[in-house]
Amino acid sequence: MKPRGYIPVAVLAAVLAAFQLLVSFTGQEFFLTQLTMSAYYVLAVMGLCLLMGYAGQISLGHAAFFAIGGYTAAVLGTFNAAPYQDGAVVRLLLKTGLASASDAATVHVSPWAALGLAVLLALAVSVVIGVPILRLRGHYLAMATLGFGLIVHRIVLGTHIFGEADGISDLPAFPLFAGLSVSGRPELRVSNYYIAWTIVVLGMALLLNLVNSRPGRALRAIHDNEEAARAMGVDTARYKLNVFVLSAVFTAVAGVFLTHFNAGIGPAEADVMKSVRYVAIVAVGGMANLWGALAMGLSLNYISLRGYLGSYDDAFFGAVLILIMIFAPEGLLNAERPRAILGQVKALAARMRKKGGEGGAP
Repeated sequence: MKPRGYIPVAVLAAVLAAFQLLVSFTGQEFFLTQLTMSAYYVLAVMGLCLLMGYAGQISLGHAAFFAIGGYTAAVLGTFNAAPYQDGAVVRLLLKTGLASASDAATVHVSPWAALGLAVLLALAVSVVIGVPILRLRGHYLAMATLGFGLIVHRIVLGTHIFGEADGISDLPAFPLFAGLSVSGRPELRVSNYYIAWTIVVLGMALLLNLVNSRPGRALRAIHDNEEAARAMGVDTARYKLNVFVLSAVFTAVAGVFLTHFNAGIGPAEADVMKSVRYVAIVAVGGMANLWGALAMGLSLNYISLRGYLGSYDDAFFGAVLILIMIFAPEGLLNAERPRAILGQVKALAARMRKKGGEGGAP
């Protein structure tokens, strides 16, 4: 991507910093808690936007990847490996610093190791299910991903190690570096706001680079006409699988960090309605519009997390999806919409000038 392509990213970073200064100056830092949580959901939505908007592949099971990341972090973060410290795996983790022993009876796996394992799990699962289901198209693919999401939801809901209906709580903070750690403690609101949005800004820069590169053009070709793209030499199966895996990894990483921020995770994060919510946000933001996904992911998740929708939370996102499909299937913030409106305005102005010229002729 050309240097000027990073200007919107820099503007986003400046706006985020200005907003933090404003709420801190006015003593309203409590707003940062929901904005931090929204940032991690935005990261998941951006990954889904890449898959749906640029590669044209529908997924109704992305909450499953969020759960894979979150539950991996939660299980390993709360697991006491002391009874197994004589084993080769735990000894290796201790020697490499990926596990620590606070005393002889307590050995915890490092959150960095949990993050790495979560990414590997999301990568492996997405490859295993992606190879067969990405051969499907349209509603067949949607139903297959929906089935995957249902399976993961039932597993976390019915398995003891995942806390069943209660989920997992009391997860410790995720120490990063230089004294920074991912935690929901009120005194760490500002630092966690910057941690979350730095991850989102870096993710946005990475995805913008991708969609403006040769692979990005190949994805657009697959989205517009898969047969034509294949005829032009694009390895459609490989591109679809790669973007599915990348999207799953983005979502799993979001799950890891939000789980540490919330100090726990419950089965609601793997619910199919969470997947529907992600799809609704991508749809309303404009399918092939990462900035639209970011804007709508931030605003709609913030409204939901502030509790403005009450018990009608899921109903709201379901209604949003229906209305968008009926009245604006290309999304409210579709990048082509302003150009189309501008073109219509120019055409109207040209017709009016032409009529005015004909009326004034002798």
